[in-house]
Amino acid sequence: MITIIGAGKVGGSAALFCALRGLDRSVLLLDIVEGLPQGEAADIGHALSEQGIDVEVRGSNDFSEMAGSDVVVVVAGSGRKPGMTRMDLLKTNAGVVRKVAEGVRRHAPDSILVPVTNPLDPMTHVSYEVSGFERGRVLGMGGMLDLSRFAQLIHEATGYSRGSVRAMVVGEHGENMLPLPRFSSVSGVPLLSLVDAGKAAEMVAGTRQAAARVIEAKGATVHAPGNAISSMVESIKLDKRKVMPVSTPLDGEYGHSGVSIGVPAVVGREGVREIIELGLDAEEKGAFDRGVRTVKDSLAGLA
Repeated sequence: MITIIGAGKVGGSAALFCALRGLDRSVLLLDIVEGLPQGEAADIGHALSEQGIDVEVRGSNDFSEMAGSDVVVVVAGSGRKPGMTRMDLLKTNAGVVRKVAEGVRRHAPDSILVPVTNPLDPMTHVSYEVSGFERGRVLGMGGMLDLSRFAQLIHEATGYSRGSVRAMVVGEHGENMLPLPRFSSVSGVPLLSLVDAGKAAEMVAGTRQAAARVIEAKGATVHAPGNAISSMVESIKLDKRKVMPVSTPLDGEYGHSGVSIGVPAVVGREGVREIIELGLDAEEKGAFDRGVRTVKDSLAGLA
């Protein structure tokens, strides 16, 4: 069973994408708001029936129903409003995530935990510490979402098929995110041989600004995060062992410990099977380290 905690727009979108991909026979939406997860589940069920997809999506306010879940996705908490940064949500959402992680530890102790709540990297680390799970079983979603935005900008800049684009983004899911043109390509052709340095810099900046622009235009990001969640769940449930950027606790990798941040990892049934260390140059490593300091400072503030 796949459980998604938080039945708002992103949670509902994630449930729909997971069902459309047929990742499990059962998807559970949980929320403290009475009626919300039940209504969202009913709406999704109507869509699936027309499509002839035999996945049961149900909603509940009883968190004990997550028992037996293979994957638990945590979307609960306040979302960004226009003009807000992800870090503006820190203290409010930390309390929510702590309670949710305690519930997961109690009711679904054998699950893989996928935090999505912002600010993503601190909330991933809070989830890791409160749940008591092995570090490979806690992997936050941020990098996959950033990757999708960078990949779209590469597609727009080159005009080549989205299916040919291979992008990479690491670091903090926030102001210090690190899109990596050097490690991105189009059908094996290095990106930097297709665009000049100025265009690459524009795409890096555009990736960092993408969420704020969508939020300003429509109030929230919905479909891209919902799809990114389902991509991660797919690699876990089907043991695909895909390499994807996820936020996960570090223990010496990239020269850091005691922090969760986005790094490329092999994701399978056990969660993070392996962290891949890229050969970052001095400028890239500096940006990565700034993100680590921001996340560590936020965790220190919570403590």
